[in-house]
Amino acid sequence: MNFKQIAVAALLCLPALFLGAQSKAPENWFLLDPAKDGVNGTGAETALQNLKAKGKKGQTVIVAVLDSGVDYMHEDLKDVMWTNPGEIPNNGKDDDGNGYIDDIHGWNFLGGKDGKNVHHETLELTREYARLSKLYAGSNGQNLSGEAKKEYEYWLKIKEEFETSRNTYVNQKEKIDGRMQEIANAFAMVQKHLGKTDFTKEDLDGIKTGDNAELKAAVELSGKMLAQDLTPANLEEQRKEATEFFTSQLDYNYNPDYNPRTIVGDDPNDLSNRFYGNNDYRGPDASHGTHVAGIIAATRNNGVGINGVADNVRIMSVRCVPDGDERDKDVANAIRYAVDNGASIINMSFGKGYSPDKPYVNEAVKYAADHDVLLVHAAGNDGENNDSDPNFPNDAIDKKGKGKKTAPNWLEIGALSWKSGDRRVAGFSNYGKKNVDLFSPGVAIYSTVPDNKYASFQGTSMASPAAAGVAAILRSYYPELSAKQVKSIMEQAVVAQDGEVYKPGTTEKIKFSELCVSGGIVSAPQAVALAEKTKAKPNKKASWREAGMGKPKKGKTVMP
Repeated sequence: MNFKQIAVAALLCLPALFLGAQSKAPENWFLLDPAKDGVNGTGAETALQNLKAKGKKGQTVIVAVLDSGVDYMHEDLKDVMWTNPGEIPNNGKDDDGNGYIDDIHGWNFLGGKDGKNVHHETLELTREYARLSKLYAGSNGQNLSGEAKKEYEYWLKIKEEFETSRNTYVNQKEKIDGRMQEIANAFAMVQKHLGKTDFTKEDLDGIKTGDNAELKAAVELSGKMLAQDLTPANLEEQRKEATEFFTSQLDYNYNPDYNPRTIVGDDPNDLSNRFYGNNDYRGPDASHGTHVAGIIAATRNNGVGINGVADNVRIMSVRCVPDGDERDKDVANAIRYAVDNGASIINMSFGKGYSPDKPYVNEAVKYAADHDVLLVHAAGNDGENNDSDPNFPNDAIDKKGKGKKTAPNWLEIGALSWKSGDRRVAGFSNYGKKNVDLFSPGVAIYSTVPDNKYASFQGTSMASPAAAGVAAILRSYYPELSAKQVKSIMEQAVVAQDGEVYKPGTTEKIKFSELCVSGGIVSAPQAVALAEKTKAKPNKKASWREAGMGKPKKGKTVMP
């Protein structure tokens, strides 16, 4: 899934041992309007109210969520799920002839014919390490030349990065295990002294430690943990989360011997095969994808849960993102599936540092552009500059991937905090004066998670669907505008940001305008106002698209 996304998300989920407590954000802040509410939200509520006041009617648009899966039965999503009109449910037939059997709400490119699913995966770095180890492990490269020499040098880079990263997680695991045990021991000593399992700050303040240095240290540490919402009651849960995280990293993500692809049953290197997988739209862990779907389109004003950014949306679930790095083959085929089945917008809240089959993904991106589909992508959570540090997939579609030719239908989104002033930008967000288009709400975002539940997540994974929701408003109420025009409108209609902010991942301050192409944050009201004035320039190649429905196409992918 990641550009270290899982790592960042998991570490953020750990107790504030590492982070310090954060003041509470308004629960629906990503919908609010900076002008009216003083919070840097999308302004979706204001935009929709304005459209309603004008008597403007929207048409239904399909937004494909390429992700870990979506709980399509969630109380706040079941009424907004896309249903394939050409397919008869559960009859075991490909009724619409699109190459996918019983694809009622989407498709799962990580599933096998027996119904099983890939859950954990390796990182692309790990896969490259495993591939190249077979060729160059033990070699000194002295007898190599030409392309082989270049590949050997690439192998040395991969080897160093892989071994350094894996060792980092081994060391972190040891440190956190030790820290967790230290906290457990402190809690146990305080509990024994007080004669009860639960205690408060007042209880700690009342303890007379005298000359007992060990008890004094235990009281001080316990107090710090209580202040950061870590208590005896939730300690084991937090310890379990930490253990699961590092198990995932070391046993799966950074394990070159792990290969779950046999579950799918395809050859991952055979890029000509598009027709594999199953129709399990949810998968083994749909938390991430369900959260993303809710931000875009959770049923509005239904009296339960939350409101999504957009109305008139149907969510198509296309599962292609495991707990690890997605494969280029699956990403490309997921894009093509979404395009062929009528998506107007595709949200992609994932990314990685290597893309060995990028030309194949590029062809899918071009295919989406030719069919007037807007691609919205999360910039990444490494606090890095996307202008210099690669994040894939991206809009560079020239053969060498240098960005000389870029996709006209691509929006790259950074993450915005609800805070004001120099803390406006999320400290984890990637950025880029050339390669990140705008910023959108991505911190403390409250949305849907599986089994009719709700939770707050943060990441550019949340910022991307917030922006995709604004794009959905435009594509619904101004369907005559092309994907290229919607991209341009959203870049032009930002709320421009003055002053300096902390550069993500550093203590250095920088002008906001240096962090992205537009120099601003997403604005639904301003985007709607500009759309109202914009003359349509339809994408002629997409003339087959009618009323938001695509024309299913069955056949082999054209190889790059």
